[in-house]
Amino acid sequence: MKKDIAFLIISGIALMISIFDLIPLPFDAAWIAIILCGIPIILEAVIGLVTEFDIKADVLVSIALIASVFIGEDFAAGEVAFIMQLGAMLEDITVARARAGIEKLVHLTPRTARRLSDSSEEIIPADQVQVGDILRVLPGESIPVDGVIISGQTSINQAVMTGESMPVDKTAGDSVSSGTVNQFGSFDMKASRVGEDSSIQRMIRLVQSADADKAKIVGIADRWATWIVVIALSAAVLTWLISGQIIRAVTILVVFCPCALVLATPTAIMAAIGNATKHGFLVREGDALERLASVSRITFDKTGTLTYGTPQVTSVSCLSSQYSRKELYEYTAGAELRSEHPIGKAILQCYTRESGASAPEPEEFQMLPGRGVRAHIKSCDVIAGNLKLMEDFQIALPSQLPQIISQYSETGSTLVFTAINGKLAGFLALADTLREDASAVIQGVKETGISPVLLTGDHENTARYIAGELQIDEICASCLPEDKLAFIDRCQAKNQQVCMIGDGINDAPALKRAFVGIAMGGIGSDIAVDAADIALVNDDIRELPHLLRLSKRMMTTIKCNLTFSMTLNFIAIVLAITGVLNPVVGALVHNAGSVLVIANSALLLRWKKK
Repeated sequence: MKKDIAFLIISGIALMISIFDLIPLPFDAAWIAIILCGIPIILEAVIGLVTEFDIKADVLVSIALIASVFIGEDFAAGEVAFIMQLGAMLEDITVARARAGIEKLVHLTPRTARRLSDSSEEIIPADQVQVGDILRVLPGESIPVDGVIISGQTSINQAVMTGESMPVDKTAGDSVSSGTVNQFGSFDMKASRVGEDSSIQRMIRLVQSADADKAKIVGIADRWATWIVVIALSAAVLTWLISGQIIRAVTILVVFCPCALVLATPTAIMAAIGNATKHGFLVREGDALERLASVSRITFDKTGTLTYGTPQVTSVSCLSSQYSRKELYEYTAGAELRSEHPIGKAILQCYTRESGASAPEPEEFQMLPGRGVRAHIKSCDVIAGNLKLMEDFQIALPSQLPQIISQYSETGSTLVFTAINGKLAGFLALADTLREDASAVIQGVKETGISPVLLTGDHENTARYIAGELQIDEICASCLPEDKLAFIDRCQAKNQQVCMIGDGINDAPALKRAFVGIAMGGIGSDIAVDAADIALVNDDIRELPHLLRLSKRMMTTIKCNLTFSMTLNFIAIVLAITGVLNPVVGALVHNAGSVLVIANSALLLRWKKK
């Protein structure tokens, strides 16, 4: 980039000297611009023709350059070369700005790790860490690989992976991701995913695959450029033969160069990709945004997409006047303190977060697989689990219990019953809670003219409850992976293009089959992310309506660019044929159009609907 800028500055000065005759030279100063800016264009055109018979814009530009020099219009040749290279540099800058936000990930890859072995500590290259290694991370250091904290407490800056501005407290048992930064305390961790499997490397692979050259519409523009080369040569030859003025033919070649046409699409796509990146999306396929603009339905998986994907205690209900809500919650959390079951861990986590205190340590503990747990807490015998556990211990159940169970099952809740000293004390209801912004997202999707669909493996009651909360009219519940595929196939057979949003391995086939697949990049499985066209890095779905609007705006920008460039070319050609334009003015008019197209595309980098 520095060399290109230097060449452009020198060429610009040379053209100023040439047009105003500022310094007497034994040659036209425009030749400096022809050599510095024109030679690379001609070489690229020749190489493309010889190696691949690739007829693109640089072929016509090269012909125009050589023809201008042939008739003595050195300044026109230098000007065409200069403005072409200026347009190319502006495109590079647009692309660089578009990718700048995500390419920083590459530089955030940790280089070293502190490995502990036999009470000794050694610093090794991060790529030599093996699964199961014990590592120590000091304050201020980047975490080298994905893993789980085994000792120590700290706060982690996860902005690189989640976009969170505040550090997140971590302690033993919590997972940590590579590339995130340890803020305060030191801790020891056990490596779980290393090398190419680590979180930071997954994100880098997504960055490297974000390539606008894959967009189908770019191929159309290239084909147009090929035809334009043929038409331009024919028009130039006919004009020369009919008018007898070779300068008109050369002017036609200059103004016919399809620079703006070829730049119209890739600059808009890359600018839109850059905009999407700022809002937490990594676009893996260049044509994904083009396809997204024509989507008529969006199918949402429920768990982990519209909900947080982890159970939360939503209700603590006492069924005995002997115990308060606080006491019931405390006894249940204490009984689950040593449990390895996800439900038990969820109860303990929610209790600690709500009360701000640790659960009481059980004097005895017993895991009852498929039933629940039994513990001795504060001289009381406590059992916590499902109805089968209550029946096993012959706990008397109230007559209204079937109605209670039916009420909570409609919301998809799981009930954990707690009995203290042989009597039912109450129950805790746990459910996968809706994301705070899920309702606003669905409303935003509807405003873009796209219909939301709930496509979930959960049973009908849960699906209907979630859909009712979010005002989603269409539901497809109890779906196996093949059911999701069948639904998408049915829609797309009716020419209703579908965008699928999911996070789990079971969503991967649907993400791959859908017209556009969007995966939750943070909590989603590797398989789901690899199958998708777009990854949502921070799992914040509130930006989804912006992505939909951005895709439509991008297509509008592309169409405007193409229309403008073709209209400008047509007007310039008519003026060139009639002799109104000469090569110098024609080059200025035509290439100014290229600069305007790039500038218009660059507006997408910061675009957001107000």
